[in-house]
Amino acid sequence: MIHLGCVTYNVLKDMDLETMIVTLEKTGYSAVELRTGHKHGVEPSLSAPERTRVAERFRRSKVRLLSFGSTCEFESPDPAVRRQNIDTAKTFIDLAHDTGALAVKVRPNGPFPKAVSHETTIQNIGVSLHELGEYGAGRGVEIWLEVHGRETQESPVAAAIMRAAKHDHVGLCWNSNPTDVVNGSVKTSFELLRPWLRNAHINDLDNNYPWRELFALMNGSGYDRYTLCECAESPQPERFLSYYRALWRELNRK
Repeated sequence: MIHLGCVTYNVLKDMDLETMIVTLEKTGYSAVELRTGHKHGVEPSLSAPERTRVAERFRRSKVRLLSFGSTCEFESPDPAVRRQNIDTAKTFIDLAHDTGALAVKVRPNGPFPKAVSHETTIQNIGVSLHELGEYGAGRGVEIWLEVHGRETQESPVAAAIMRAAKHDHVGLCWNSNPTDVVNGSVKTSFELLRPWLRNAHINDLDNNYPWRELFALMNGSGYDRYTLCECAESPQPERFLSYYRALWRELNRK
């Protein structure tokens, strides 16, 4: 059975941590991904006592601190840029370990660089992810690559990156992209990426993306993790989140 959570991008981006947790509890959401740069302030810069307080606050709540949404990217042909992003991602892994989060989300943000072949870029991303998988495995933290970016969001590219990464602690975050849809269906893309699927971002449930099919595929395949609302900010966030949850439940109805 799939579960509903939320990304702070963007409907929760202006809430402090306490307001965010209370809002999610009121509206029936069971998990959250904290996107870096938002008002919640849970960042790698936190001290050890501050990290402990964050972990304790989530333990007292009905909301799981699921993951951290970093913006670390590894497609640059420049090794120094990749190293900087790997090192930054490791600080998020440490934060996840200290606060009790399951994972850190990273991403490609293509198009592919023109200076090297697509195959080289895929390998560069994969090698970076493998290193992070090793680092995360020692701290009980998964690495989720968001299926993201022009060109790099294509399902065959995401699958190729996973094959290059070759690590059990590295998986994918489905991102509900228009490119998932082939002849009105996401089945081909879903079946290709399912072996690595660890999380999912979902967006506007009122659009023409085949949500009912996606949720049925998830449930039918034994996916028992989260779908996280990632929507535009609302002037009435509590009302919006309640409406969104009701629609999500309807689309999951058998």
